[in-house]
Amino acid sequence: MNAQVTGLHHITAIASDPRQNLDFYTRALGLRFVKKSVNQDDPGTYHLYYGDYAASPGTILTFFPWAGLRRGRPGTGQAYATGFSVPAGSLPFWQARFTKLDVKQQPIESRFSDEVLPFTDPDGLRLELVATSETDPRPAAPAKDVPAEFAIRGFHSSTLALADAAATAQVLTGSMGYKLAGQSGHRARYSAGNGGPGTYVDLLTDPALPRGLNGAGTIHHVAFRVADDATEVATREILLKDGLHVSPVIDRAYFKSIYYREPAGVLFEIATDGPGFAIDEPLDQLGTILGLPPHLELHRAEIEAALPKLN
Repeated sequence: MNAQVTGLHHITAIASDPRQNLDFYTRALGLRFVKKSVNQDDPGTYHLYYGDYAASPGTILTFFPWAGLRRGRPGTGQAYATGFSVPAGSLPFWQARFTKLDVKQQPIESRFSDEVLPFTDPDGLRLELVATSETDPRPAAPAKDVPAEFAIRGFHSSTLALADAAATAQVLTGSMGYKLAGQSGHRARYSAGNGGPGTYVDLLTDPALPRGLNGAGTIHHVAFRVADDATEVATREILLKDGLHVSPVIDRAYFKSIYYREPAGVLFEIATDGPGFAIDEPLDQLGTILGLPPHLELHRAEIEAALPKLN
């Protein structure tokens, strides 16, 4: 028996300047700022969330921004790159846009049956726009100057860089219900649920990659989706039975979570689809208030006073 993981839920990365982070993801990429919260383990630090209009699972890239934090180095032992799904034929629009906005980009490359535009954010975080040859029915993230026919639909894939992929692949396929979807060179692709954009995890074993170092511009953890609380509890039991060290279920207000490290050391999270991000502010006003979990609400005034202004 394996877990009923349906794909990627959210991906959390580390940044330095919070204002720069907000500007890049909302202005350059056209994502919606869907939630302003705090790191529950360090309430003096923001937790910023970006995604589609509805803040749907599978679209949410989040950040812990620590001002002045030294830059890390993406490499093995980490989630290495985050791919966003965009429609086929849209990459020339993004190349021109990135040139205009001085976003660092690399040449388009072919991967499986897709075209991929690699680029980095201001902290050096490795990102990719994947012009997918597959159908992606998810609505476009709304943006004033990014037409819907070019806009981001949500995640396409998460790439993990590993010195040896065998044990990680075993966890994906043996415990988490993933299936091998393709292999090319140093890259093996795995899919969950019904497959397609938003479900993929790529395991990259390129020997030329350095060992990763944590810091700004690196990924903190990758979160996977399950439908509800009962599936989360069942998933935890499966992971424990398979010998993984799994946290208790933690209530993150917008979803319930469990955490564990896969054999190469990458931090994984399993998160529920609900209750979602509209529990503390209306859908049309997401990202306007500072969202705090109940145990921090009593300290709202001092937390808000300590946080840097975003605009």
